[in-house]
Amino acid sequence: MAYFEHEGCTLHYQEYGQGQPLVLLHGLGSSSQDWELQVPVLSQHYRVILMDIRGHGRSDKPQDGYHIATFSADLLALLEHLQTGPVHFVGLSMGGMVGFQFAVDHPQWLRSLCIVNSAPEVKRRSRSDWLWWLKRWGLARVLSVETVGKGLA
Repeated sequence: MAYFEHEGCTLHYQEYGQGQPLVLLHGLGSSSQDWELQVPVLSQHYRVILMDIRGHGRSDKPQDGYHIATFSADLLALLEHLQTGPVHFVGLSMGGMVGFQFAVDHPQWLRSLCIVNSAPEVKRRSRSDWLWWLKRWGLARVLSVETVGKGLA
């Protein structure tokens, strides 16, 4: 298991294969294990890089720092640590939000961007949107991120 530290948070990552770097980033309440069925095939052609977003999987679970911009900064720190140069990126759900942010913050680090089942941000336009957001935010404060993710799944 490989780890690196960024801004006081120890983050878990994995690498497989050789070739152009391909980052696969999971969604809320999940981990890099989401990609276990894709890794064997993709690693035949790419250097596959998986990271557990802070608060998820084997990464630290600090009290704060749970912002998409922070996750984007963590990803940049990993790519600098691994000296990858520009990468292909695939982000699922919240991982896609990180991908959008990363593209805005660091476009020179991307060869391609694939967003799956995501949007750049959570828009709260109606009363029901706000209630949904407050419920999810409240659950995330009371329960662990893993528990919330399992409930959403």
